[in-house]
Amino acid sequence: MGTDVEDLLAGARARLAGVPREALGELIEPRRVLGIARAPRIVARGEAWHVGALLLTDAAVLAVGEVVRARAEVRRGFAAESQRRRAELAAAARRGGFPEGATVHIGWHELDAAAVAQGAASGPLAMVDGVPSIRWSAAGGYAPLAAYLDERIALLLDPPGGA
Repeated sequence: MGTDVEDLLAGARARLAGVPREALGELIEPRRVLGIARAPRIVARGEAWHVGALLLTDAAVLAVGEVVRARAEVRRGFAAESQRRRAELAAAARRGGFPEGATVHIGWHELDAAAVAQGAASGPLAMVDGVPSIRWSAAGGYAPLAAYLDERIALLLDPPGGA
């Protein structure tokens, strides 16, 4: 029953043709100038469809990393260090040229669909009993990739009310 991984991904891309993409970015830590640190920024590295645990570009499949929304830097008090870090990343995205409120994916990495087709695992993708599969959470088991893509694409094409 196994279908080729590349065929599944190509079919998903075709079905997503009219769906808006989200930005891919890379966090850049600039060099110090005369000993003075400059603020980091997130620069654009392309666009992809966000399909659950995967990001699909025209030519590649990526594993999702962190997702931030670009926003201007403001002074705030934070209850947790993780909140401070997320605010810093959001400001870095805005400094990198992303419009206010834009969704930006950082920390993503490319997966090897060809290796999965040959039986190896690559990130959340693996071949399980001859069926291309995905582990959509670190604690979860594998699910068939075809059914996963069908479900996620259906949600993108017809989101539930209030989403």
